[in-house]
Amino acid sequence: MSFDLPLLLSPTENLRGFLLNLAGRAALFAVAATSVLVILLIFVFITREAALFFCPDDASTGWLQGFWEQAGRLFGGTAWYPEADPPKFGALAVFAGSAYVTFGSLLLAVPIGLLAAVCLSDVLPFRVRQVVKPVVELLAAIPSVAYGFFAVLILAPWMQENLNLPTGANALNASIMLAIMAIPTIVSVSEDSLTAMGRDLREASYALGATRAETMVLVILPAARNGVFAAIILGMMRAIGETMVVWMASGNAAQVPSPWWNLTQSVRTLTATIAGEMGETVKQSTHYHSLFALAFALLVFTFLLNLVGEFFLRRVRLAEGAGR
Repeated sequence: MSFDLPLLLSPTENLRGFLLNLAGRAALFAVAATSVLVILLIFVFITREAALFFCPDDASTGWLQGFWEQAGRLFGGTAWYPEADPPKFGALAVFAGSAYVTFGSLLLAVPIGLLAAVCLSDVLPFRVRQVVKPVVELLAAIPSVAYGFFAVLILAPWMQENLNLPTGANALNASIMLAIMAIPTIVSVSEDSLTAMGRDLREASYALGATRAETMVLVILPAARNGVFAAIILGMMRAIGETMVVWMASGNAAQVPSPWWNLTQSVRTLTATIAGEMGETVKQSTHYHSLFALAFALLVFTFLLNLVGEFFLRRVRLAEGAGR
C-alpha cells in the first residue's frame, strides 16, 4: 500500500501547510469582514444623510428642538410637496401607502401560502411534490419589472373595466402583485418547517384518533408555528422592500385612502417615492436629505423585521437540533 503524502512531514512541508491554512482562513475572514463592513458603511451613509434633514445646520433653535420639529413634519403631516414654496415634507401618507400594500398583500399571500405548504407537506405524493415545489419557487426568479408590466397592461385595465373603478393603478393592484411575489417565500419556508416536524408526531396524533385535518390544524401547525411566523415575516420583508411593482401599479398618489379600508384608491409607497424622486433631486438640498430620512425609516423597520425573523428561525433550528 502506497500513500501520496508521507506520514512524517519535513519542517519545510509542515511550515508550508501551516502558511496555506493561515492564508485560507485569512481570505475567508476577509470576505466575511468585507460583507459586514459594507453593511455598516450603508448604515453610516444613510444615517449621516438623514441626520442632515432632522438636524439642519441653519436651524435657528437648538438641535434637539429642531429634531423634534422636523420629525413632527415628516411623520405627522400628510402633504408631501417637497418642491413647493414653502416645501411640505409630510410623509404620513407615504408610510400609510407602504402599510396598505404590505398588509394587503399579506392578507392574500399568507392563507394561500400556508394552504400550499400544507398541500406540499401532507397531501401531495412525494414525486409530485418534488416537481411542484421547484415550480413554485421559480416564481421568485421572475423579475419584478415583469410583474409590474403585467399589473399595468393586464390587471389594471381589467380592474377598471370590470370593477367600475376610476383607475386600475391602486393599492389593490399592487397588493395582488406583491402577494404573488411573496407566496414562494412563504410556501418554501413553511413547507420546510412542516416537513421538519417528522412522521412521529403525525402518527402519534393518528393513533389517538385524530383525522388528517385535525392533526394538521391542531398538532402540526401549532408545533411549526416558529417556522410559519418566520415565513410570514420573510414574506412581509419581500413585500415592503419591493420598488418596481409598487411604482408601476400603485398609482403614486400621496394620499391616505378614505374610507381607510378602501384598497381601490391610489397610494404611494416609501420605495416608490425614493426611486421616483431621487434622480431629479438637487444634491444636498432639503428634499435630497428628506428622501434619505425616508430610507432611514425603511432601513430601521426592515432591520427590526430581520431580527424578528432570525429569532424565529433560530428557534426552529434549536427545535430541529433537539429532535435529532
